[in-house]
Amino acid sequence: MTKLSVNINKFATLRNARGGNLPDILKVAQDCERFGAEGITVHPRPDERHIRYQDVRDLKPLVTTEFNIEGYPSRDFMDLVLSVKPHQCTLVPDPPDAITSNTGWDTIQHQSQLKEVISELKNAGIRVSIFLNAEPDKVEGAKTAGADRIELYTGPYAEEYTKARTQPQNLQLFNDYKNTAREATNIGLELNAGHDLNLDNLRFFKLHIPQLKEVSIGHALVVDALYYGLENTIQLYKRQLADH
Repeated sequence: MTKLSVNINKFATLRNARGGNLPDILKVAQDCERFGAEGITVHPRPDERHIRYQDVRDLKPLVTTEFNIEGYPSRDFMDLVLSVKPHQCTLVPDPPDAITSNTGWDTIQHQSQLKEVISELKNAGIRVSIFLNAEPDKVEGAKTAGADRIELYTGPYAEEYTKARTQPQNLQLFNDYKNTAREATNIGLELNAGHDLNLDNLRFFKLHIPQLKEVSIGHALVVDALYYGLENTIQLYKRQLADH
């Protein structure tokens, strides 16, 4: 079964826009779990423009499913993760000013950095996933660096899926995702995916890459919740991830 981890960053963006504590991020996380989410994801950034470091600390004792913290492994981020000890840490090569994640790691160029960071996390008993483009030649580097999983960066897939409605040849890119997933499975890495996955494109991805352990979805799920309600939306996403 593929787990749905809800990224709650956008709820924090809404709270921060007005000040105060509406919506209450702790209650949002608990409600997502109550409505069927199998994980909670947060991505704290240095400017704390959405999830704040204190939010992460406050969430830890409340999250009863899988807690996933993702981000760039700056010293401040690493200290936060090591103190909170989530189930999983997903390493993303974001520069501090990035609006959102937009690429995966070059596991060859950054091999020594990744090895050092991953070793520190795994010594603390934290499972490590690293953000990766659909590039089969970068998978071995993830394994060598010590990662337990890779998270496929699905932004390009989502863009090409939309285009494929009128230009089916554009989905050729999907072969790179299948090959990357196959390579990961062959060498013993588990597989996550995330970025711009939505109710339109998620089912196709799941059907063709059935070994997916987990997807992390935030922006699209929050947008859908404005129309369908949060509980119904979570169930709609889980339905897309069903094994049959």
